[in-house]
Amino acid sequence: MVDADWFNTGSFALIIVNAIVLGVETYDRALDRAGAALLAVEYVCLALFVVELLLRFGAHLTAPHRFFRDGWNLFDLLIVCAPLLPGVRENVTLLRLVRLARVVRAVRLFPGLRVVIGGVLRSLPGLVSFLLIATLTIYLYAMVGWMAFGDAYPDRYGTVGRAMFTLFLLLSLDGITDAFEAGRAVSEWSVLYYASYIIMASYLLTNLLVGIVLKALEDAHQAERPGGPDTAPEPARPAVAAVPTGHRAPPPGAPPDIGARLRELRTALDALEAELAGQAPAGGADRRPAGRRPKSGRRAAGAGK
Repeated sequence: MVDADWFNTGSFALIIVNAIVLGVETYDRALDRAGAALLAVEYVCLALFVVELLLRFGAHLTAPHRFFRDGWNLFDLLIVCAPLLPGVRENVTLLRLVRLARVVRAVRLFPGLRVVIGGVLRSLPGLVSFLLIATLTIYLYAMVGWMAFGDAYPDRYGTVGRAMFTLFLLLSLDGITDAFEAGRAVSEWSVLYYASYIIMASYLLTNLLVGIVLKALEDAHQAERPGGPDTAPEPARPAVAAVPTGHRAPPPGAPPDIGARLRELRTALDALEAELAGQAPAGGADRRPAGRRPKSGRRAAGAGK
């Protein structure tokens, strides 16, 4: 039942109703006119959330540990039980944040949203390295900007902190034209300074960030597939020839028994000749394959030899 489409649709509708109630409560007039009704709807939504959580736990009743292995189930459990904890229900701000976090539960109902959230979480280790490289690059350019423009523009390059903040704002290329003009008023070499900074910081670092996020989204999409990312088709195994009754198959890696194979082929050939002889019309010519002699003739020739 918890995997049915109608159940997930109902859960999503309940989340939307809860979000609308939270939004309506921000208007003072609505609270004055329908405060009691909004509070009643809030309690109904909370009760239904508890019922939904119990149903999801009941789906894992034979193996309860599987319920707690799912991070979304733990998130739902925390969101639903947090208002009951001491210190949270007395704090209005924390209580509102917990109620607002219920809207995030809509993510678990849609695989596309789960992929996005999973991609963001998977990109965090790569983002740490990216931030380190970006900070180092901006710091080096800020030191050069402080030496070149610190006296002329102390409000933007007077300290290394102000210079880093100015260069950080220039990452979006907003105001880069004014920065070029202001730099040329000090020195013509400022064109090389700003041009290299745009290439290094705005283009290369931005593309590096996009690549990290796309790789994390691809990994999250693979993990969301049935069976997980480790699921792969098994390689085709070579066909094994059938072993006739009475013969034991050689162990793997052992040299083939040539004599046994010859005996098998001779038995099959004799059976084929007997079948062809039985199908030949009475009084007609023998229709054995050309170049082959009857079995009796081969035996007689062998005896003569």
